[in-house]
Amino acid sequence: MGTQNYFIVGGSSGIGLEIVRALQSEDHALFVGSRSNEALSEFDGIHHLTLDVLTDSIDVDGLPENLDGLVYCPGSIRLKPFQRLAIEDFMHDLQVNFLGAVKTIQACLPRLKKSPTGAAIVLFSTVAVKTGMPFHASVAGAKAAVEGLTRSLAAEFAPRIRVNAIAPSLTDTPLAQGLLSSEEKRKASAERHPAKRIGTPQEIAQIAMHLLSEASAWMTGQIIHVDGGMSALRTFR
Repeated sequence: MGTQNYFIVGGSSGIGLEIVRALQSEDHALFVGSRSNEALSEFDGIHHLTLDVLTDSIDVDGLPENLDGLVYCPGSIRLKPFQRLAIEDFMHDLQVNFLGAVKTIQACLPRLKKSPTGAAIVLFSTVAVKTGMPFHASVAGAKAAVEGLTRSLAAEFAPRIRVNAIAPSLTDTPLAQGLLSSEEKRKASAERHPAKRIGTPQEIAQIAMHLLSEASAWMTGQIIHVDGGMSALRTFR
């Protein structure tokens, strides 16, 4: 397949950083868009674009003429009772999770169309879209929009650009540290999953790698649940 050009938005932390690490091990050309690049100092040859997905426009002038893959990682975890969620909370989650992805894809689309082998887009949802959970109204609503976007764009961009999304459950990342701040919280979170543990960013990154690669060339419009069985299983003992 040769060297590919990949743009990882939100690639300086958590799952995005693990995707960058995995892609670099395969010697691809990597471009990372994030507000800061401190976490990227361990890597050689990473091209960093200062990018804030909450701004009105996304500047991608630093990207190559063609892109083979785009991964949009920014997300939020805002868990509150419904009556305590302000409209501003819903708008912020939509901006980070959904509209940021829309703006990024629109900005990158001309470059994705120029991929000589056909391009792949990977987005992120959450288990809380398929499985209703208390206090998730805002983030689940925003991520449901991402799932709709995934399927719609997969149809619109076929066959040249594949679009898939990953829907994880709770993963051990900086974004989730408020939910994992004690051993008691970690144990309770693990017990809620049929697999009896929380996920790792490395596990999610490997799924993203698969969706970017030719190994998934016959997959598009899919929501891949990587959630320790939470969305599909009930274990009774």
